[in-house]
Amino acid sequence: MRVVSHTCSNTEIVCALGCAHMLVGVDEDSDFPVAVVEPLPKLGRDLSLDVPRVQELKPDLVLTSLTLPGHEKIVAELEAVGLRSLVCEPLTLEDVYGDIARIADALGVPERGGALIASMRAEMPPITPAADAPRVLIEWWPKPVIAPTRDSWASDLIELAGGVNPWRSLEGKSKPLTDEQILEQHPDIVVMAWCGVPLQNYRADIVRRRPGWEAVPAVRDDRIHAVTEAFLGRPGPRLVDGYRALRTLIEDARGPH
Repeated sequence: MRVVSHTCSNTEIVCALGCAHMLVGVDEDSDFPVAVVEPLPKLGRDLSLDVPRVQELKPDLVLTSLTLPGHEKIVAELEAVGLRSLVCEPLTLEDVYGDIARIADALGVPERGGALIASMRAEMPPITPAADAPRVLIEWWPKPVIAPTRDSWASDLIELAGGVNPWRSLEGKSKPLTDEQILEQHPDIVVMAWCGVPLQNYRADIVRRRPGWEAVPAVRDDRIHAVTEAFLGRPGPRLVDGYRALRTLIEDARGPH
């Protein structure tokens, strides 16, 4: 089977299923596993997929997504030229597992999908939040601060790892937050996972110098941490790495009990 993957998470799912040999092209943002994606044709960024080039590769299946505003246009273009596509639009962690199962079925390896899901569940055991569970702010973007809200696998990961997302009650996948909304919830941990920004460019001083934030426990106690968006923002197998990072930060913030 010839597969084109549009979005990093789909590429990583295909590879985790042991089907990397099926890939004939990927989007430009797919950067892992390096040895797999480096030699493959790059077909444009997530919101500017080069559909005519996709056609030239004669794929049996295009794995695409509706995770970002604007992806609808790409999906419509693929449908218009008659390319068979599988569209992922995960919100929760359970949705991610469902997409892994659907992709595994489409690739003809359903048992591998079940095994991968079981492995991820086993590697992300739920930690019962304590009464003093740390309040965690994950920042998808620094200005304005955009954080995961109700319908987000990132919120699920925070809770699995034993923390609390104070903005879990807000509707949607993510929301821009005002300083007032953040200050009133006094987060204990700030996690920089800025989308599209290289990890080496995450800067804690940007968080520290926000007006009024000196009173935020995360700033006061120097608990501003960088966790690559690749571990938290991609709905695929490496969410396990994001869970591990969050669990470590949450356990450290609680200290000895």
